[in-house]
Amino acid sequence: MVKKPKDTEVYAKVVNAFKQFDKGATPADIVSKTGLPIERVKESAPVAADEFGARLRVTESGEILYSFPNGFKSRYTGFAPTMRRFWRAFAKGAASVAKTLFKVWIGVMLVGYFVLFMAIALVALVASVAVSFSGSGDDRSERRGGGMGGLVLATHLFDLIIRIWFYSELTKSFDDPYGRRRAARKQNRRPLHHAVFSFVFGDGDPNADWETRSRKAVLAYIQANRGVISLPEFISITGLSPEEADRAISSYMAEFGGTPEATEDGTVVYRFEELLRTSGKAETREAAPPLKRIKAFSSNPKKMNGWFIALNGVNLLFGAYFLFNALNVGIITQKAQITGGTYLYAVALVLFSNVPDPVALIASVLGIVPLAFAALFYAIPFIRKAREKAENERAKLDNLRTDAFRRAWEQPEAFSQAEIRPSAPECRPEDLDAAKERLLREIGTYAQPEVSIGENGATNYSFPALKEEKAALEAYRAAIDTSKYELGKTIFDSHN
Repeated sequence: MVKKPKDTEVYAKVVNAFKQFDKGATPADIVSKTGLPIERVKESAPVAADEFGARLRVTESGEILYSFPNGFKSRYTGFAPTMRRFWRAFAKGAASVAKTLFKVWIGVMLVGYFVLFMAIALVALVASVAVSFSGSGDDRSERRGGGMGGLVLATHLFDLIIRIWFYSELTKSFDDPYGRRRAARKQNRRPLHHAVFSFVFGDGDPNADWETRSRKAVLAYIQANRGVISLPEFISITGLSPEEADRAISSYMAEFGGTPEATEDGTVVYRFEELLRTSGKAETREAAPPLKRIKAFSSNPKKMNGWFIALNGVNLLFGAYFLFNALNVGIITQKAQITGGTYLYAVALVLFSNVPDPVALIASVLGIVPLAFAALFYAIPFIRKAREKAENERAKLDNLRTDAFRRAWEQPEAFSQAEIRPSAPECRPEDLDAAKERLLREIGTYAQPEVSIGENGATNYSFPALKEEKAALEAYRAAIDTSKYELGKTIFDSHN
């Protein structure tokens, strides 16, 4: 949220004066309506333009005309903006709490339930062996159906669990009884729960500092270019679309004391005099746009993520198995009901026989809970991967936009689609041709192109308006006397 000027009374007078002009007003119009000094009006006008989404136009005389086509509905104050900020903060907090709770659930489910199912399988294996080799004659043959079938099932399940747990990437650090490998790998390995969270939730937003990086680049460019920037230059640094850049530059003016000004031929430039009062000099006039970083799905090795999928598969299979039997078998009352397919379920019934309703307990604790967890454990990374792919494509388009506008600005006389060349993988959208066409349309929206066909059949574009704007900007910058912004000699030193 952009702060209003300290003198809120002056700002209110300026806004009320703007409301009296349906077709727009210049700072001089506001002065005549309010009697305020012109400098106070020029200080408040950019803030009002940002808050109420003003449209800026340049008249033939070179004056800036402020109009408000969307009315005076504030972007920062009032019920609707306040509620939007509240819900954004609430949703962010709720998501953070839900994420924390799910992380705890992951620790309980992925390891705790794995151990629980492993224990049930072990009990079933021991019971199978005991049943298979107990009794004699006809009695043994009666038990063989459940005993041998259960033995085979329990043996295979137990073997599967052992293989998943002890031969996976998760426990490689324990494969050396003397600890030699463990010590060597300890520095490069992170805790198991961090690796699990990386698979489910990723490793955070690599562009969390994007606004700071972008602003620093813009402000450094302004300081290095005599306190002046044009909208194409602003786009070539921030990667914003022309519409977004038009709104964003208003925020910059409000926050950093900038004002829109018109050159002799009516070109709009944005001047930030206060940014020139520095103790040093900028090193370069060239734009060095930062690039948005591409999100990686996870920092884990692919094989480790594969083992997490397999480990969660155990919860999925066991949960489905116990829920199915609880719903279809219920209480086992006859030996004939104990077969290879129901043996583990029968063992669970025995283990929970002291509970008032063991079937309901098995259905919920061993069925519904692990199934719900397994579904979320698979769904969250799946959805996140799809969302991150879309975010990465937007980031690549923004990165490519900085390059496209920079090249069009540098050579407006001869520009073609071939000039839009990704300089890095972060600038290459999946559908590069479609991205190029979109950026050409955006440039054409800002400056009307002249189209011609070259000898090789390629379509060439010329942007006379950009060429004129560039020439006017250079002349405007050259006329600025930067010496008056120098700090001069020290006339007071608190330590001397």
